[in-house]
Amino acid sequence: MQNLKDKVAVVFAASGDIAGAVARSFSQHGAKVYVTARNLDAVKALAQEISVNGSHAEAVKVDALNETEIDDFLNKVISENGKLDIVFNGIGIDYSEMGGRPPTTVATFEQFMAPMEKICGSQFLTSRVAAKYMMQTQSEGTILLLTAALSRSKLPNLAGITAASAAVEGMTRVMATEWGADGIKVICICTGAIMETKRISGWIDTAAKQYGISPEQLVAQYKAFDILKSTPTLKQTGETAAFLASETGVVFNSHIVDVDCGKLNIL
Repeated sequence: MQNLKDKVAVVFAASGDIAGAVARSFSQHGAKVYVTARNLDAVKALAQEISVNGSHAEAVKVDALNETEIDDFLNKVISENGKLDIVFNGIGIDYSEMGGRPPTTVATFEQFMAPMEKICGSQFLTSRVAAKYMMQTQSEGTILLLTAALSRSKLPNLAGITAASAAVEGMTRVMATEWGADGIKVICICTGAIMETKRISGWIDTAAKQYGISPEQLVAQYKAFDILKSTPTLKQTGETAAFLASETGVVFNSHIVDVDCGKLNIL
């Protein structure tokens, strides 16, 4: 079913696994998709894959932390299409960018703020610029943000990224309130650990070595909190984003939508 037929969608940080899955789902549901990242080769490959399957996709190099680049790019999208219907930002951060997982008493202020600047800062920039153009063109579009279940977890040595994840959720509610009068809905997708992503599989291997256990044991510890036997896939995450961006998805405006099949340790 093409519930996004004739929609214009932009996916920032599309070189990542989750954003790539979202871009594929948008296109499969009929949207014209622009995929962007700092790594142009990666999004070119994604756009080519989408186009081979009969959909329209265009790759553009954009730094989702550079407001000028974001503005120039979205202005180009508006010039070409006259509207902007959907924006998704899939930006993430590696532990290496936070100096690993130092205890809060050891972490520097810069290490604490790194996730806030990159994750929350990027979501702030792409969302507000997108909203500006949606208002100008009366697009009444959908802005989808991404956060992690760390926002409501209790894990040690992750103060910075936990605070940033919670901040994205709070910002979602504020922006939905501000922009609702212009017909713009704002929703935040909150994912648990999606095992097939490169970031999570890499973390599992690293953490298993650090703690002296097998990767299988580490995964089993995480899955012990699953309510169901199943865990979310990239495909399911992409399909969830496509549903939320559709006309039916309007019922979730301002909400944080968990994509984790249910976890006992998440509030």
